[in-house]
Amino acid sequence: MALAAVLLAGGLLVLAVGADQLVIGASRLAFARGISPIVIGALVIGFGTSAPEMLVSGLAAADGNVDLGVGNIVGSNVANLSLVLGFSALVAAVAVGGRYIRVANSTLWREGVVSVAAAGLFWVLVQDGLERWEGVVLLVAFVVAMTAILWRPAYDGSAADIVHTDKPISQPAELVRTVLGLAATVVGAQLAVTGAVDIAQEVGLGSGFVGLSLVAFGTSLPELITGVQAARRGEADLLVGNILGSNTFNSLLVSAVVALVGPGPLVDGNLSGLAVWIMMGISVAAWLFMFRGDGLERWWEGALLLAVYLVSLPFLISDHEEEALDPAPAVVVEQAAGAGGSGLDST
Repeated sequence: MALAAVLLAGGLLVLAVGADQLVIGASRLAFARGISPIVIGALVIGFGTSAPEMLVSGLAAADGNVDLGVGNIVGSNVANLSLVLGFSALVAAVAVGGRYIRVANSTLWREGVVSVAAAGLFWVLVQDGLERWEGVVLLVAFVVAMTAILWRPAYDGSAADIVHTDKPISQPAELVRTVLGLAATVVGAQLAVTGAVDIAQEVGLGSGFVGLSLVAFGTSLPELITGVQAARRGEADLLVGNILGSNTFNSLLVSAVVALVGPGPLVDGNLSGLAVWIMMGISVAAWLFMFRGDGLERWWEGALLLAVYLVSLPFLISDHEEEALDPAPAVVVEQAAGAGGSGLDST
């Protein structure tokens, strides 16, 4: 228990430091290169913060545990759009003041529509489990989605106010900062997930809770920490781009990895039933919430999203714990943590 607690605390600390440096480096690189921060958020940071989901879900599927892989995707998508967005909105209310987290309409139209469409395709294909041909479809859809996000002009110098530096930007130094921040974010997530799952196993929590809630929360920690840091710095487009980009990666790329590596049916009907319906409903509702006012009315809308996350948790937990999630999630997550080095090299 003591070692697990140290892993959890250490992982959270590494996550916080790494995510902060990731946001700083990515935003400065975006400004220096004339690239929109939303593209950096949706692609670079979106991929990096989705790496834990890919590791855990991919290894689970390779071990014959499609339920854990799919449950991690569903739970992470729900956490991103309720827990991460809601908590980040509350942080922004304190840190930067004002009424709304303002997000560009182009962001909400393009990244928002792509994210909802990605969740919808995943929702349709996962109904009977995932087969390899469905993995190919998801992979092609991912390429199309990334093309749609990148199909935009570069922005001008009007974004200089988000960089938060009076010194000349050294692109090599900021690239190193971004890569190291990304690496620390992923490593911290793996340590935190391993510690959390070990604690859950030792105190006797059910494997269904671990698979759909605790593991999903753990692999969403990079999005949570990065979102809070972006909100604290007033970088709303980076915040929302990270969340929407991460959900697009989860719904398309991570699910494609599950289908290609370990295809098979779902044992737990809750995953293709109520849980995925909750995921789809929150995806649409969060997008409409933001689009209605070009952002979030911070304190009460953020609080409402947090409440939605807490209320949805009991419905995400499997009723078929032992059947749906075998082998034990702790083993899979430990394997993911052990594979973290190779995963970081590839990102």
